[in-house]
Amino acid sequence: MAGARLFVFPAFVLGLTVVSAYVEELDDKFNENRKSEPWLVEFYAPWCEYCKTFEPIWYDVGAELKSLGSPVNVGKLDTTAHSSVLSDFNIRGYPAIILVKGEKSFEYRGPRTKDGIIEFTNRVAGPVVRPLTSAQLFQHVLSRHDLFFLYIGGRSPLKVCKYHKVAAEFIIYNYFFSASEEVLPQAVSLQEVPSIAVFKDGTYYLYNEKRDGNLSDWVGRERFRCYFQMDSFTLYQMGETMYYIIAFTGGSSDDWVKTFHVYVYRNFQFGYMQGNDYINGFIMGELALPSLIVMNMTIDGYYLPEQKVETMEELLQFLNSVLNGRSKLLGGNGYVRRMKRLYYRVTSAVKTGFASAPFVTCFLLSLPVGLVVMIVWGVCTAVPVDEDKADEGALLATGTRPAASQRKRTEQTSNESKKED
Repeated sequence: MAGARLFVFPAFVLGLTVVSAYVEELDDKFNENRKSEPWLVEFYAPWCEYCKTFEPIWYDVGAELKSLGSPVNVGKLDTTAHSSVLSDFNIRGYPAIILVKGEKSFEYRGPRTKDGIIEFTNRVAGPVVRPLTSAQLFQHVLSRHDLFFLYIGGRSPLKVCKYHKVAAEFIIYNYFFSASEEVLPQAVSLQEVPSIAVFKDGTYYLYNEKRDGNLSDWVGRERFRCYFQMDSFTLYQMGETMYYIIAFTGGSSDDWVKTFHVYVYRNFQFGYMQGNDYINGFIMGELALPSLIVMNMTIDGYYLPEQKVETMEELLQFLNSVLNGRSKLLGGNGYVRRMKRLYYRVTSAVKTGFASAPFVTCFLLSLPVGLVVMIVWGVCTAVPVDEDKADEGALLATGTRPAASQRKRTEQTSNESKKED
């Protein structure tokens, strides 16, 4: 048994070494060498606990990309030791994951999972717009991707230029393709050629400039599925959209969304979340399950229906009340609300700490309390200084004897008394 243990431990260490060998530790010379090859880089700080937890996943990403034959190199850079590199990147938190292609850089903003990062890398490292040259290739893309954008038909210089520009902006989130009209199945009906379409949820929607406005805004609204599971990362991505609906139950809600897609998609994004932890933190309260909530992420506000929504008519009435201002706006980001949110986060952190590690939490909380008690005790028990002794100390500091000084004061007092007599 002892021999087996000695054998397993080196094997584990060897496996970890092999995996980590696919991730290169970068330094200040990275800016000089990055232009020749694409790089996927994790910017981290040694003190960051999230970075330490994420490290095994990052090593798995490096090994997976290597096994797939990807041309992308994987590295990690300590920002505290090589801060000069940060001038070219907008690092807002750790760990930051950025794919660098020559002079351009693309930040990954999805969940910190191996599959999500690899999907992002394969999408961004390739062409911004990928051509689909056959019906078979189109069907392959349709079966593989839940959502993608497609430019169809003639090569209108203005429209092609706009499409490529928008694709470069949103390539970090979605795939963009181009194809001729002959590649599409007969079920796809076009109003004009060229056209731009988004394929998602088993159907497609065509872009209409008069109805939908700016192409970039339309892509920003349509780059999410009509109804999907949301998390904190996707909510962060949707920060520029005005309203979102989080439905905690699925089923018929999915049908509602498809029915009202044309009517509400400009203002609302439908989705659901497992559990209510995030929502409770957002509203700083307790939301029962199942529930329906509309969140305005731009101002940290939210709307709740006055009664339970059970039919499509009731859902539509509630959405209209939000749009026309009849529904009461709750929350917000005013000064009082921000202070309340800070208090809520502190108390929530303390409660979580007590639940997971009560002794450590008590020790950490006792440190500032103990410091305050010591300061108060020191102030209250301080002995007042005698004035005569203080004067003697000052005289000694100046080289004057206290006795001589006392005689001088006595003589001055006696002379003043004689003058008064």
